[in-house]
Formats: sequence, structure tokens, C-alpha cells
Amino acid sequence: MTTTRPMRADARRNHERLLSVARAAFAEHGTDAALEEIARGAGVGIGTLYRHFPNRHALMNAVFQDAVTALLARSRELADADEPCAALMEWLRAIVTHAGEYRGLSRALMSAPYDPASALSQCSEPLRAAGERLLARAQEAGAVRGDVSIRDLMQLTNAIALAAEQDLSDPGLADRLLTLTLRGLKP
Repeated sequence: MTTTRPMRADARRNHERLLSVARAAFAEHGTDAALEEIARGAGVGIGTLYRHFPNRHALMNAVFQDAVTALLARSRELADADEPCAALMEWLRAIVTHAGEYRGLSRALMSAPYDPASALSQCSEPLRAAGERLLARAQEAGAVRGDVSIRDLMQLTNAIALAAEQDLSDPGLADRLLTLTLRGLKP
């Protein structure tokens, strides 16, 4: 049995500062924000950043855990909805909203399914499983075609978020594109 030692108080403070600065940097500059600047903003060296987060995806995974937890909780709330297709649509809209909060996140999430070793797959795998349950209910209700996969839906959702990220002058673009996509899912 392996036990993990708790972090020392100073290491825990560094960890939290790195997450806080990274969250702000990703929101302002996108997920390509310079890791050196994040370390500097947290008052630590780049080596400390890499001790806590071995790569950019590990840092992104840690930053986005709260949002992933909220999306998973929302999927559980929607799991028994009276209208499974509407529940699936609502959940996918929440995914688009989340991906749109950080420039570059949708692009990174689109590559995560193809690299299971990536730290971002720790975000995408639970989301995919949650979405699969919602999709299966919608398919069982006859509201979504049987040949639609959650992998395709997640890629489309991230592509929609990416498209909306490119045109900030149209705040309704993501919702229109998602609605258009979801209409094509019906039998």
C-alpha cells in the first residue's frame, strides 16, 4: 500500500499560488501563456512550477478541475431529466461555455482523446463517460440517431468553442452552431 505524504505548508502555498496565477494567465492570455511568467507571477522559479506540474497539460488539468467537477455534477443532475435530448443539449452547451472561458482550451481538448498519456485526458475521459450516459438516454428515447458517438459530439463541441473563440464579435455564434449541430443528430 502506497501512501502519499501531505505537502509541506510552503509547498501547498506555492501550489495554490501557481494555480491562481495560471488560472488568471490562461483567462487573459490563453492556454499558451508563458509558463515562466506564471512561475514569476506566483513568486517561484520555473523549477518549482515543474516540480508541481511536469508539463503544460498537467497545469491545465489542475486549473480546470473545478470546472470539470461542476460539469460532472451537472451531468448527474441531468441524468434523469424528463427530456433526455434537452438534457444532452444543455450539458453540451455547458461544455462549450467552459471551453470558451480560456482561449486555446478547446484546441487542447480536441487533441486530448488522441493522447491517453496526456494529463488533459484526465479531464476529457470523465467528461466523455458522463456525456456517454446522457447520449445513451437520448438515443434510447429515440431523440438522437443511434450512429452518433460521444467522441464525435465532444470533438464537435470543442470545434464549436474554437470557432466562437475566433469570432468574438458574435457572442451568439457558439449557441447557434451547437443548435444547428444538434438538429442534425435527430433521426
